[in-house]
Amino acid sequence: IISSGINAEYGDFKFFVMGRVIRGQRKGAGGIFKAHTKHRKGPARLRPVDYAERRGYIRGVVKDIIHDPGRGAPLAQVSFRDMYSHKRVKQLFIAAEGMHTGQFLYCGKKAKLQVGNILPLESMPEGTIVCNLEEKCGDRGRLARASGNYATVVAHNTDTKRTEV
Repeated sequence: IISSGINAEYGDFKFFVMGRVIRGQRKGAGGIFKAHTKHRKGPARLRPVDYAERRGYIRGVVKDIIHDPGRGAPLAQVSFRDMYSHKRVKQLFIAAEGMHTGQFLYCGKKAKLQVGNILPLESMPEGTIVCNLEEKCGDRGRLARASGNYATVVAHNTDTKRTEV
């Protein structure tokens, strides 16, 4: 078979374009350029906001700090009591600098301002350094999630109920 000017298949015969295969064509084919996702630990997200977080707080325990391949930041495996059934619920959070195993972690409106705790921006003073922020209410964390990355609370506007970060 003589090579033609197009890259196409006709039955059992393959016609190839002569010339160099560029990097973009090689990446499109997959192979070694695919992401290795086999050993990933799972999505790292904040808890869905429930009644306990809106009105008070809920306590969790950091069980383990693990490495997730393909991610720079370490993950914290946190165990919470399930409010509705007699069991424990495990969540994966992005570990803030200073978190350790065995640490109690509080999530909610009335939680104290400490390393690792999760609370709304409105209850944080200006100048607080935060990570893993929600961009929109309920999206479970979108901003400042990479290792070493952070955001600073700049100002609160009580008229529009907006916080500048």
